[in-house]
Amino acid sequence: MVKLTSQFADFLRDTVNLNQTRITNLENSIEALKNFVRQCDWEPRIRGFEEQGSWAHDTIIKPVDGGEFDADLLVMVDPVEGWTAADYVRTLGEAFADSATYGDKAKAWDYCVTITYAGERKVDLAPCVKNRLWEGSLEVCNRAADRFERSEPIEYTKWLRERNALSGSNSFRKVTRLLKYLRDIKTTFTCPSVLLTTLLGRQVEWYDKDSDDFADVPTTLRTVMGRLDDWLQGRPTRPRVENPKLTSEDFASGWTDTQYSNFRAFIHKYRGWIDEAYEEEDRSESIKAWRRIFGVEFAKGEEIRAATSVEKSGSLMSSLLVTTAAHADGIVDAVKRLGVSILPAWFYEPPHMQPPRWPAIANVSSNVQVFATWHPGQHDSASRSVGRDDVLPRRGGLWFDVGINGGAALPAGYRVQWRVTNTGMMALALNNGRGGFYPPTSGNRRWESLAYRGVHITEAFIIRRSDDVLVAKSPPFSVVIE
Repeated sequence: MVKLTSQFADFLRDTVNLNQTRITNLENSIEALKNFVRQCDWEPRIRGFEEQGSWAHDTIIKPVDGGEFDADLLVMVDPVEGWTAADYVRTLGEAFADSATYGDKAKAWDYCVTITYAGERKVDLAPCVKNRLWEGSLEVCNRAADRFERSEPIEYTKWLRERNALSGSNSFRKVTRLLKYLRDIKTTFTCPSVLLTTLLGRQVEWYDKDSDDFADVPTTLRTVMGRLDDWLQGRPTRPRVENPKLTSEDFASGWTDTQYSNFRAFIHKYRGWIDEAYEEEDRSESIKAWRRIFGVEFAKGEEIRAATSVEKSGSLMSSLLVTTAAHADGIVDAVKRLGVSILPAWFYEPPHMQPPRWPAIANVSSNVQVFATWHPGQHDSASRSVGRDDVLPRRGGLWFDVGINGGAALPAGYRVQWRVTNTGMMALALNNGRGGFYPPTSGNRRWESLAYRGVHITEAFIIRRSDDVLVAKSPPFSVVIE
């Protein structure tokens, strides 16, 4: 096997990790915010500040879309006589809103006040009340429900640091960053960072210290993903994932059954990809296999060695792409072997693809997710999850469903239209080059049979019912039919 440990180190440093300049800017902002909170006329007595979340856990990553990253800061305070939970968040929000420095940057939410430095970072300041119930108790404040909620952020952070110490060489933190990056670039599953980090942390045991299973980053990645997949496959229905330091808190409570099933399926899929990449003995093939998982930024310092393969891929595409739609069937074999990354961007906009016919808002949201499940027939209950760019046989069909904001149901007042685009010689010859819009088959779902060899594209368009205006659309969801 070829471990490529130096390539993983470079990939983390150059692509995944939050760069030092942004960390320094964050630290400067945090100090300024602390000074503001101490000096403003906010009533609670301040006992200190505690980092929370990915920043505190050292698992924060660079946003893959180039947008703002998030950092969490707890403001530790004594109880105020007569105050309810909502008062702490509301009054902190008012203090920032009245500030000439922060007024246009601040917004109060359910648990915190968020300061947004546009295009750079967001800092969430959450009041945390000490000793209200008993000496040492900690509670965050739910403004919407006007309720105090138990919390153990300091102990949870200690637990994660213990997991990292057991793994050796900071490999647990590095693997957590890698898997958060995988989640963000693939967008195939939904899993909040605290839930993902907890699931990964539970795969590290006391007896793993100095173990060969955690010898380096790629080995730790393979070990943790294998254990997580085994754990998930043993739980077909959504389990509790308790805070290890506050068992009454279930981090998985916000997951829907569909989101859990989808997460379980894709972890199983990526576990297989990671095993294949890890076990590959040829260096170039190993790089190619890891790029299938993490994208072309992985081992980008190896571009000279990969150039021959890229040139061959380009030549192959030239010979197989008769047009952007009526391509030779050999493209399916090429995509199976080399991955969809060999397809040029213009492939996904063939001439027969119809443009949307609805007027659109100024900034159409892309925060729409397409989910697919394979079924032997339209009315068969047997199913399995299918991911974007999966290779499927010409039998059965797919139910496509749509979610927003990471998988939430489409709210009332909106409808979905599906654009289905076929490519490939046979599909265009026999199916008239489908590239138009179609209504859902049932509810918001669309059924498509798998009949024609080629790379086929499905997209969800969200239209506001009140004025028939397009407000959001999904990225293309392509599947490769053998």
